[in-house]
Amino acid sequence: MGGEPDREPGLGVGAVARRLGLAAATLRTWDRRYGMGPSGRSPGGHRRYTPEDVARLEAMQRLILEGAPPGEAALAARNEPPGAPRRPRGHGAGGNRVPVGEPPAGADAAEVRGLARAAMSLDVPAMGEAIRSAIARGGVVRAWDGLMVPVLAGIGRKHAVGGECVEVEHLLSTVVLGCLAEVPTPEQPVNVRPVVLACAPEEQHSLPLYALAAALAQAGVAASLLGARVPPDALAAAIRRTGPGAVFVWSQTAETGDPGWLAGLPGTRPMVRLLAGGPGWRQDRLPDSVRFVTSLSQAVTEILNGPAAP
Repeated sequence: MGGEPDREPGLGVGAVARRLGLAAATLRTWDRRYGMGPSGRSPGGHRRYTPEDVARLEAMQRLILEGAPPGEAALAARNEPPGAPRRPRGHGAGGNRVPVGEPPAGADAAEVRGLARAAMSLDVPAMGEAIRSAIARGGVVRAWDGLMVPVLAGIGRKHAVGGECVEVEHLLSTVVLGCLAEVPTPEQPVNVRPVVLACAPEEQHSLPLYALAAALAQAGVAASLLGARVPPDALAAAIRRTGPGAVFVWSQTAETGDPGWLAGLPGTRPMVRLLAGGPGWRQDRLPDSVRFVTSLSQAVTEILNGPAAP
């Protein structure tokens, strides 16, 4: 009775979450996906974060906020020498700043920062003006690659770190969608046969399809956009009904990237050209008949040069 209760060494997930300003659920996800969990044990057998574990988590958090994908950040943090001096945390580490990283070559860094500030302020008019100005000045492809994607990706990284900014991402996506929809469809399309754009089954990230439809419209190509979560039989029916010259299918997440069903899509006479894009696809399993494209500009070029062209 008399003695002071033993203190369990190390920190629990709640204490570390408070220290880093993260949700406990985020730490559990990093443990499950990237092996960044606690390595210590209390006398009672409970898992505990050691000082070295916390230092690695801080390094991972810093790297994500500097622009690294979570998987790469975890790997680099694990390989960081113990006791390495901590680099100063940049302005984009929290608050209303978005970790947009280094803009792509040719992008306007000030323009990217301006859209990021407008997004974090939920300033719809400012977001719309920035996006419309970029489209008018350089076209859809350049505005998408150099402005919209960097800011959307930065907000995604901010969410991955702290579980916040869902409302920012949703509102910015809505504004982006509206601006892309304003690009006029061609009155006299250059394509004789239709172009069909669709998401993989259960894939809900359809924004890249709208960017492709707008970029094609600027190139004079009319496209039919089927949107998110298109079942294989629905896409097959659309192919049979329209006899398209090209079909583009998007997969954003690994859960929707199994391409086995693509081989079962019907062909047409002349043959339909099947294109796939997005980071979700298992590229090593794509059928030989499917052309994988890695960028918006490549997708436009492939469609323009394929059977959909005049």
